[in-house]
Amino acid sequence: MPVTQGTPHRIAVIAPSPVSMFNLAIPELLFGKVEVGGRPGYELAVCTPRPGPIATTGGLDLHVGRGLDAVADADTVIVAGTGQRYAPDPATVTAVREADAAGKRIASICSGAFVLAEAGLLDGRSATTYWQLADELRERYPALDLKGDVLYVQDDRIMTSSGYAAGIDLCLHIVRTDYGAAVANRVARLALVAPVRPGGQTQFTQTPLPPERGEACADTRGWAMRNLDRPLTLTDLARHAGVSVRTLTRRFHAESGVSPLQWLLHQRVERAKELLETTALPMDQVARACGLGTADSLRGHLVRRTGLTPSAYRAQFSRLGTAA
Repeated sequence: MPVTQGTPHRIAVIAPSPVSMFNLAIPELLFGKVEVGGRPGYELAVCTPRPGPIATTGGLDLHVGRGLDAVADADTVIVAGTGQRYAPDPATVTAVREADAAGKRIASICSGAFVLAEAGLLDGRSATTYWQLADELRERYPALDLKGDVLYVQDDRIMTSSGYAAGIDLCLHIVRTDYGAAVANRVARLALVAPVRPGGQTQFTQTPLPPERGEACADTRGWAMRNLDRPLTLTDLARHAGVSVRTLTRRFHAESGVSPLQWLLHQRVERAKELLETTALPMDQVARACGLGTADSLRGHLVRRTGLTPSAYRAQFSRLGTAA
């Protein structure tokens, strides 16, 4: 969805009662950190069918002062997770249905997918939800195509995510879609969460890197990121870390969940994607700049990771036309 330069993108987050406070906090945390050209990238409004105190899944009351009129003013609507999966509030269902009819982008986090399904938005679409609720969603709404083992799914204008931290991945994906990889990864760093991770769309099927769990190899990871254009080897990484290849491999896997070379390839592909989004460099220069060597190598790795050729990826995600 294109974002008008200089105009914040308006997001309405619906809090269905009882709402998950964790789900509700994610959009505010991440979208609130987006700045583009020195200006906020988003305006966020949290709303609910009946403004005032609403129940949460944690047993507390939360005051939400805005009604569902915020949905009509929004460009994107996000439905947070709720403990009321059956018979969701009719006003919320109607608001979501009207937002869809108006062509707005609509997303759900965790059990918020039940609201979208009740509104009929998931009929014939691919969707996901928290894995413990997957069978329940499939049985109640058999017209949807459930993807139960992914972080998030985008089917045209409709997005759904799994539970808990997968909502972070979904929101970062929205930021990336609107403002590009560089902005989304900067937001991830500010929020101290994992960088933008693939979710489960047809073009994003690889297993994402897990969050890092240690600092012993942090300097070496940073050094490698600054030297992605070089043909780095395990020996190079071990030499920088001042340890043997065996020790580096053990520590790296303990901290990152993958081997050093798997991590390095992931970072090279991510750098290539960022360059494809933000520059007009020829493919061979993109390949050299991220250490993938040749345009053919770049093409092979990108197709395996995203399902898209470099030129197709650039055509779909280029930020050159909207960059400040």
